[in-house]
Amino acid sequence: MPGSTIPLDLEAYLNRIGYTGDRRPTVEVLNALHLAHATHIPFENLDILLGRPIRLDLASLQAKLVAGRRGGYCFEHNLLFSAVLDSLGYAVTPLAARVRLGEPRLRARTHMLLLVTVDDTPLIADVGFGGGGLLHPMPLVEAQPVRHYAWDYRFVREGCSWVLQSLSGAQWMDLYTFTLDRQYRIDYEVANYYVSTHPGSQFTQGLFVQQATPAARYFLHADTLTIDRGPGEETVRTLTDNDARLAVLAKTFDLHFPPGTTFDYVPQPIVTRKKDRA
Repeated sequence: MPGSTIPLDLEAYLNRIGYTGDRRPTVEVLNALHLAHATHIPFENLDILLGRPIRLDLASLQAKLVAGRRGGYCFEHNLLFSAVLDSLGYAVTPLAARVRLGEPRLRARTHMLLLVTVDDTPLIADVGFGGGGLLHPMPLVEAQPVRHYAWDYRFVREGCSWVLQSLSGAQWMDLYTFTLDRQYRIDYEVANYYVSTHPGSQFTQGLFVQQATPAARYFLHADTLTIDRGPGEETVRTLTDNDARLAVLAKTFDLHFPPGTTFDYVPQPIVTRKKDRA
């Protein structure tokens, strides 16, 4: 998809995710790249809470996620991953989703994901979902459960839309719903502006960090660290202060900030002025 005139530094990216394997555009390579990205680059919204803009051009994505060894959220992750897949010869269609996370209410399309077609087989790739998302791409097939280590997923149809679900206990929980309509960079720029600046966005209201491994998922939300090792295997720890948070960010997520850094930037509320009465 159209982007920055700064070229992709593929070697730097592959070094960032620890990938040294084959580079042919096959399903096997896509699986390996997807897992390597998802387990090396964390999901996080920390720049928003530091009062910094979220930029989606390729130069900024590489400077932050690759050279800066930071993480990001869906637009940052999947735009970078899309550029990598494009450079390797994959057929990639950018898509957008409405996040549910178990809630039925209608939300805006504020999540990015990718449709990747390999040998006429459509697969969904998504390295940027912070709510316990995919570790590998999934074939776009209805009602066919797929296990990613300790976690199970499936797609179901809902009218003309698809829904990605994960197994929570004995129940399937909706993660997000999407169509196969192609999205463009301007669509993500608009959604990104809302997500990163609007006072009603969850990402302007609190800290969210996630790192996945095949053995466990680590979630940091505000002052709570949750470690999910699969159904029935969850531990929760409450952090006592900001120093403890910085220590966890460094040790658990490999995100390093100077001592005393706080994540307390809050955007100003949007005030709607009443029309003057006659």
